[in-house]
Amino acid sequence: MKAMRAMILLALCLMIATAAAASETIKIGAVLSVTGPASFLGEPEKNTLLLLEEQINASGGILGKQIELVIYDDETNVNKCVLAADKLIKKDRVVAVVGPTVSGNTLAIMNKFPRAKTPLVSCAAAEKIVKPVNPWVFKTPQTDRHAVQKILTHAQAAGLKNIAILTVSNGFGQAGRAVLKELVPAGGMNLIADEVYGPKDTDMTVQLTKIKSLNPDAIICWGTNPGPAVVAMNRVQLGIATPLYMSHGVASRKFIELAGEAANGLMLPAGRMIAVDQIPADHPQQPVLAAYVKDYETKFNIPVSTFGGYAYDALMLVKAAIEKAGSADPSAIRDSLESITGYVGATGEYNFSKTEHNGLDESAFVMVAIENGDWKVQR
Repeated sequence: MKAMRAMILLALCLMIATAAAASETIKIGAVLSVTGPASFLGEPEKNTLLLLEEQINASGGILGKQIELVIYDDETNVNKCVLAADKLIKKDRVVAVVGPTVSGNTLAIMNKFPRAKTPLVSCAAAEKIVKPVNPWVFKTPQTDRHAVQKILTHAQAAGLKNIAILTVSNGFGQAGRAVLKELVPAGGMNLIADEVYGPKDTDMTVQLTKIKSLNPDAIICWGTNPGPAVVAMNRVQLGIATPLYMSHGVASRKFIELAGEAANGLMLPAGRMIAVDQIPADHPQQPVLAAYVKDYETKFNIPVSTFGGYAYDALMLVKAAIEKAGSADPSAIRDSLESITGYVGATGEYNFSKTEHNGLDESAFVMVAIENGDWKVQR
């Protein structure tokens, strides 16, 4: 009997010790599209989070506690994203969630977070993620509106007035299309074509042939890979010389690989990370980007991606919020995130408030052109 009691006592002690050890970590969740069609976005995001977890813990953690990342791959599937979000909230009981990667998945899960009273910092771009403001939802990528404004400012300066748009029919494309349809006429320009393609379409010659017949001054394509690469190649095949703008959704080396020679001459708004060697030495983002790019490329031996930068900012903002609050309580993190201003990240300078949960403005973008298979910042 004594032996049995001793064993039970030992088991209880081990359980208490395990629970105590667990409480010494700060558990942060992430749901990302590491595989599937958006893997070129989600893989660098996952790599970045793993890099930061290692760096943060090596430097003492947050508030003296190690962080533990729980990362799920939604495979670019909205249903799997919903399941992963439920698991992070209900089973893993994380204090905050980073991601998802794509807009449609974010829009599908974001209303779970007010009920769970857990902050979500999305890595997706759609304006609808933060407009209207959901008190528990933030996002790190630049907003569609700022990207459209950057493109239209460039087109107006070039004297381009008649605009055709070609957008993908998913969450990212629908959000961009809505802003384009609002801002093109608002800027005194003419929207002369409004064509749409499906996320899995492999040939857009029908839409481009129709656009070509209307003789626009410029075409704006809004989507993420692989569709925009197909549009670029179809444009060349059809002999269309009309300037083609892309969205920030293709700002990765993968797009150039997919589009090949057809990528040359295309223009798009992008974060400064895409051409870090062209950033002036005195720019506030230069030291942040230089360190991140060096550390990422050293660890993974592959080029860095602006999309990894969105995850970099998301986790570092959560870290800053915990440190500012002096607490890893989810409500404290939410309140603290909303009070962060002047935070210089990989994507730009974040200034959050109760009415602003993206925190970036148009200055987070530069216009780049693709020249000889590489990015060239436009002055």
